[in-house]
Amino acid sequence: MDSDSRLQKLSFAGVLVILGIIFGDIGTSPLYVFKAIVGDRQITKQLVLGGISCVFWTLTLQTTFKYVLLTLRADNNGEGGIFSLYALIKRYGKKAYIPAIVGAACLLADGIITPPISVASAVEGLAGVKGLEATFVAGSNLTIGIVLLILTLLFAFQRFGTKVVGSTFGPIMIVWFTMLFTLGIIHITQYPYVLLCLNPLYAIDLLVNYPQGFWLLGAVFLCTTGAEALYSDLGHCGRVNIQFSWIFVKTALVVNYMGQGAWILSSGLEKLNGVNPFYALIPEWFMLIGVVIATLATIIASQALISGSFTLISEAISMNFYPKVAIKFPTDIKGQIYIPSLNLILWLGCVAMMLYFRESSHMEAAYGFSIVLAMLMTTSLMYFYLLYYNKWNKWFVYVVMVIFLTVELAYFVANVVKIKERWMFLIFEVLLVFIMFIWYRARKVTNHYLGFVELDKFIPALVDLSKDNTIPHFATHLVYLTKSNQTTSIEKRIIDSILDAKPKRADIYWFVHVKTTNEPYTMEYDVKELVDDKIIRVDFRLGFRVQPRINLFFKRVMQEMAERNELMRSSKYESLRKYDFNTDITYVIIERVLSVENELPTQDDFILDTYFMLKKYAQSDQVAFGLDHADTVVEQVPLVVTSTPVPLRRVKI
Repeated sequence: MDSDSRLQKLSFAGVLVILGIIFGDIGTSPLYVFKAIVGDRQITKQLVLGGISCVFWTLTLQTTFKYVLLTLRADNNGEGGIFSLYALIKRYGKKAYIPAIVGAACLLADGIITPPISVASAVEGLAGVKGLEATFVAGSNLTIGIVLLILTLLFAFQRFGTKVVGSTFGPIMIVWFTMLFTLGIIHITQYPYVLLCLNPLYAIDLLVNYPQGFWLLGAVFLCTTGAEALYSDLGHCGRVNIQFSWIFVKTALVVNYMGQGAWILSSGLEKLNGVNPFYALIPEWFMLIGVVIATLATIIASQALISGSFTLISEAISMNFYPKVAIKFPTDIKGQIYIPSLNLILWLGCVAMMLYFRESSHMEAAYGFSIVLAMLMTTSLMYFYLLYYNKWNKWFVYVVMVIFLTVELAYFVANVVKIKERWMFLIFEVLLVFIMFIWYRARKVTNHYLGFVELDKFIPALVDLSKDNTIPHFATHLVYLTKSNQTTSIEKRIIDSILDAKPKRADIYWFVHVKTTNEPYTMEYDVKELVDDKIIRVDFRLGFRVQPRINLFFKRVMQEMAERNELMRSSKYESLRKYDFNTDITYVIIERVLSVENELPTQDDFILDTYFMLKKYAQSDQVAFGLDHADTVVEQVPLVVTSTPVPLRRVKI
């Protein structure tokens, strides 16, 4: 049994890994949430107890009920995340791709602000260390410089992978959550009155009776911003481990929030005046150690978010939502990837956010909008999952959806006022949605106009061509990638490439089809010999988290066929046959370019023009499918979607 299988069951190893890679974002929220709720407002029991009550019930409704107990059940062969959920339910809703795209874009946008706000909140705690008060003031050049240095090193480290996530990050997060609990319980025992906050009436009183109380939900929501990570990282450790770990994590979080409230109510302060109640809990002698632990915890939280962003884009590429980009595999750990272009974009975004906002308190105003929108998108997809895929009682599903939508729409409205503080995020999110929508719709349009023909009609011509010695030999094994799902059909452009213009004589013609399955890690293939040792079709079924390294996979297929004596001619050179079963393989990639003959409606014309413009900056099919340059021929053919007759007539002049 491999390590991934063992981690699906309840185990100490699974809990350790989860604490290191899943709970970082939500686990570091006490650094800034309660400070954002109280802000510069007059300190009252109504504000403090109501604020903690809102936090507790938000964690209970959103994180515990929606994600830990319900959404985690929507696993796609053990994998989670918005694209995994979409893969499960896409056949039930024609427009289900829209919430999937919007949700994914919002999660990626979150990757630009979570690292700087988390790390900045930790580093700013150095101002509480005796002797460093004036040196590490929030917003100072030195503080900003340290934050930028940490973020730069973090993103630079991505190219080397993170093999030690479970063994190193887990213990650090155990220390972090233990510190949260200990600091909170000390102050609760000194001011037990704060326990009244568990009564939901205090939350209701704050929202209804406190001036501008409803709008405080924008700050309250920050306590659950890491909830989406619970679902996105489901595949790493399994549902049981996440649910069990959440008991410990939620207890530590709630106790710490109540400890902060206890300190505020017992401090005698009328306003916080810039004091972070989290650091106020830490004794002076432990302050430096506490800041170091907090900084390590925020680095771990940022690392988990970056890794999740890589996985998200990888899935988007596999499901034709995003242009192909270079993907690297820095380690041999399953699912661990590195995307250089995305790493650069996230780093530039984080640096820009830090330089623009300068301190964590300014970022709080811009934080949360993306996540609540992503949660709304997940809720809409969960509707299809519960009602159609899981076939739950429709009235129960309606009640659950009403509860989630009511809560999340309230948070959404409370976060809408932040748009003026986060206009730069909207640009990033809208751009991502635009790219994904164009890529998805354009692929649908172009695939519709591929033009297929019956392969049986051309089999005699292919066999004759293969035997025609008057035509120059092109390759021993000639391989075409086909989009046809049917063994009996093939794209007309492939037949034209082989038979027309410059005929390509080969000993064996291969037609390779790659299908992306709704499961994450499927790796299967099937072989059909249409003509023995002459025309062969190979169908690969690859999971949406598997990189289609066709060159490697195809050679493996040939090797197995040779071992079974199914492939009689492995090399055209007799002396080499016993050494090399895949000599002289030539792949042909047919790239489509938009024909000038097309007459399209304005919308389709814009979609296709934008698609082909984006395609120039995307990775080529040759690289994306892992094909060697020396073995690959690229041909360009015009994509004629539709054309109008030319009113040209011959006259005698």
